[in-house]
Amino acid sequence: MVDALGVAVIGFGWMGRVHTRAYARLPHHYPDLPLRPRLVTVAEEVPGRAEEAAERFGFVSATRDWREVAADPRVQAVSVTAPNFLHREIGVTLAGAGKHLWIEKPVGLTAADARAVADAVARAGVQGTVGFNYRNAPAVEAARELIASGGIGTVAHVRVRLFSDYAADPDTALTWRYERRRGGSGVLGDLASHGVDLARFLCGEIASLAADTAVFVPERSRPGGATAGHALAPGGEPGPVENEDYVGCLLRFTSGARGVLEACRVSVGEQNAYGFEVHGSRGAVFWDFRRMNELGVCRGTGYRDQPVATVHVGPGAGEFAAFQPGAANAMGYDDLKVIEACRFVRSVAEGTPYGTTLADAVHSARALDAMERSARTGGWVSP
Repeated sequence: MVDALGVAVIGFGWMGRVHTRAYARLPHHYPDLPLRPRLVTVAEEVPGRAEEAAERFGFVSATRDWREVAADPRVQAVSVTAPNFLHREIGVTLAGAGKHLWIEKPVGLTAADARAVADAVARAGVQGTVGFNYRNAPAVEAARELIASGGIGTVAHVRVRLFSDYAADPDTALTWRYERRRGGSGVLGDLASHGVDLARFLCGEIASLAADTAVFVPERSRPGGATAGHALAPGGEPGPVENEDYVGCLLRFTSGARGVLEACRVSVGEQNAYGFEVHGSRGAVFWDFRRMNELGVCRGTGYRDQPVATVHVGPGAGEFAAFQPGAANAMGYDDLKVIEACRFVRSVAEGTPYGTTLADAVHSARALDAMERSARTGGWVSP
């Protein structure tokens, strides 16, 4: 009989729902997991939202106070999908209470926050998984294998882009995401954190960087009540946007490779335009999240005028076989979080980290802090 793992979810916006669905789907995609999640409790401070979540998704109980989760003996593992400013306090408290953590990026407001949670997890001897989901795409894992095996030669340069229009409408509500105190950085923590993780995953450590940031929508309207996602608040009281809409960053890797990372949350005409291009001495590999199951691959000995082939990844790539039987059967965003949930639960069951960890969050956060320093000083800095 499969043992149960009591889980809780703290914060029940969109990402809380994604985590909850991922737990529920694990038995379907990974029937051999030694632990099966049991939805014990959900914590959400917005009145009525936790109770609604419990009724809809099957949690045993609901609360508005996340501290009750730390004291709940029924809970062994917790998803932390609350706003950024709560990550440090929640993460450190839960780890100290012996709870395993699946926590969303960027893990706090600064590298110091991420490091505090990482240290707490290490002291407690619990597992800590971080929500860098894009590296879980089978095509991305196939690209990494291709690069690591020398399939495109020595990496020369990489470009990582993350463009979105979720904040392009000037009537988008002035939520915590746009405030320094609660959101920390803007597009840095939201999108560039993923870009740093992808760059490291594919090309190794970043030695130094130079960044520029900008705010293109300086004021937004304060919402009149609780919000979810990227709600609009036309006609509300205006308030200042305190963090960046855009970042452009040059990268130098310890390998000698060069890179460009660019992210923007107000890019009209772009919807989740995330991806990368990695160029090597004998080829290149390309990936676009919107065509998540495809890779563009260029290999050969001609150097000039070499064609790029479209490769549809299949059961031999990453975790593809757990979802689809053959190449070109599409996977989607939520599937990446199921993979993440599987690796989290496996880490708990076996006591060995699988997938992204708090160490990855610290590396990403250090790079984000360095981007902010560079944008202020106008020079190259080391993470």
